[in-house]
Amino acid sequence: MVKQAHAGADPSQRTLPALALAATGVVFGDIATSPLYALQQAFGEQGVKPDHDNVLGLLSMCLYALLLVVTGKYVLIVMRADNHGEGGMMALGALARGAMRGRGAITWLTIMLGLAGAALFFGDSVITPAISVLSAVEGLQLATPAFQPWVLPIAIGILIGLFLLQRGGSSLLGHLFGPLMAFWLLCIAVLGIAAILGHPSVIDAVNPYYAVLYMGHNGFKGFASLGAVVLVLTGAEALYADIGHFGAAPIRWSWFCLALPALLLNYFGQGALLLKHPDASATPFYRLVPHVLLYPMIALAACATIIASQAVVSGAFSMVRQGIQLGYLPRARILHTSKEMEGQIYLPAVNLMLFVAVMASVLIFRSSQRLGGAYGIAVSGTMLLTTILMLIVAKRKWQWNMLQLAGFGAVFGFIDTAFFTANMLKLREGGWFPLLLAVCALLVMTTWRRGRAMVIQRLHREGKKLDELIREVMARKPLRAKGTAVFLTRSRQWAPQALLQNLRHNEVLHRRNILLHIDDDADTPRVRRGKHREVKDLGEGFYWVRLRFGFSERIDVPAQLRALDFDPGLDPNELSYFIGSDEVTAEHKDRLWRWRKALFIYLYRNAEPAVLYYGMPARQLVEIGTKIDL
Repeated sequence: MVKQAHAGADPSQRTLPALALAATGVVFGDIATSPLYALQQAFGEQGVKPDHDNVLGLLSMCLYALLLVVTGKYVLIVMRADNHGEGGMMALGALARGAMRGRGAITWLTIMLGLAGAALFFGDSVITPAISVLSAVEGLQLATPAFQPWVLPIAIGILIGLFLLQRGGSSLLGHLFGPLMAFWLLCIAVLGIAAILGHPSVIDAVNPYYAVLYMGHNGFKGFASLGAVVLVLTGAEALYADIGHFGAAPIRWSWFCLALPALLLNYFGQGALLLKHPDASATPFYRLVPHVLLYPMIALAACATIIASQAVVSGAFSMVRQGIQLGYLPRARILHTSKEMEGQIYLPAVNLMLFVAVMASVLIFRSSQRLGGAYGIAVSGTMLLTTILMLIVAKRKWQWNMLQLAGFGAVFGFIDTAFFTANMLKLREGGWFPLLLAVCALLVMTTWRRGRAMVIQRLHREGKKLDELIREVMARKPLRAKGTAVFLTRSRQWAPQALLQNLRHNEVLHRRNILLHIDDDADTPRVRRGKHREVKDLGEGFYWVRLRFGFSERIDVPAQLRALDFDPGLDPNELSYFIGSDEVTAEHKDRLWRWRKALFIYLYRNAEPAVLYYGMPARQLVEIGTKIDL
């Protein structure tokens, strides 16, 4: 799901075929590896027999799921909902929230829907590497049963290597992603064609009658198998998430010309195999492969799943950074791994948490078959929330009429609800796992947002208005030190606590005092050129400076301060940064549950220091402590 995995030139300077090839490697890694486990899951646990009608019926549902959901919903409609060129669940949530233009209950619900979608994506980020790598390595069991005890250790070894390599960034491997994934798609297409030629009657599955017949004959089992059908759609969100980097045209071109045909050919090839050999339902993908090519195909599948895993892990990094800059997550250390590309980032704390969660999922479920039930809930839940947010955007921003809204909502709302409900049947078999991860992520985001608001309220309650402070300064005429002091402030109206404490204890002011407000929770991914800086002269040597950053931009405060037009100009080496070092306690019992206060305090104490997060030089930092009781 992620733009970070690609390395290359500015998209505007690259040709459409080059961008389409790059998009193939980054955007379609997840959905392109779904043939490894989708049909296997469908016939493996649901108790549906792989007879003629069932195979054609299931294939028919997979066909129209890809055509309706991925092509119709995401490629043709959702990809139009770009937030100033950016996509993804956070961007869509911000777009829907901006379209509401209010602070009522509906706006709050819109915010929660966006956060819930982002939280489900975190669950997806954990399960995708586990199920993808496990499904690839499990092919070794077909070569010889002697490999069976080694499947889990080999998968764990691959995943350990994947997370160890994250620190170096993906730019070194990025140029290989497109060609490798394109080769993978061509290979699975050829395997599918060979099987279809051996049993061409499988083409009958194009008739949607078989899908209706399948549901009618299998009843509840047929409905439950929708939880496996949704696995052919894994990675659909990536088409939307990566439009900011590749643009819509290359992604659409790659989808229609390569990814979609290859996937359909392989699924129909697996169906042709099952029509001829129903006993192959346990591992239909690898049964397509000639025995002499089994080991090379397993190696290629492992490479494809590593690419898919790399993309989704990088996507988690991107999502967390957006959450930080939108104000829903505490500051975390962000390392930029490429000088050419802004999007390539590495978050050590997030990488460690993902690694622990992925290892837990592998050791708990131990096979791709058992992970399939857990995977479907995260995928279908995200798709359902996307549909709801899209209705808000279409109504408020695109001005769709009621007929258009009803059509979109009825078709995709019905499909997404059916998929999500079918996957909820697997709650006890593993569906609880992504929901638990999503609940934890949502709890952290809402607790941080609410706790931070309470901290600001406490500071204002014990603070002083800025205008009042300036009047006092004019009256008292305190001593003035040489140079320029920079005080971080959260509000245009209130004086920073660090400034108040410095005056109270030292009774001195610098000749020039910059009250710096960093607006890093904008609903747009990038701030327009010329809009990053705003300066107001408040008199008596006070200046209010506002720096704006979008949720996809790198925050570099010293670089922006150097660009300020002061007379005389600023010498960055002579600035003194005054930072409030707040100690948060929780003695009061009102307004926030005690355990949530404890969680917030833990997050607050372990957040990345502002001096590091905003790029301020530590040698020019002055910290002034304040105690805040929640």
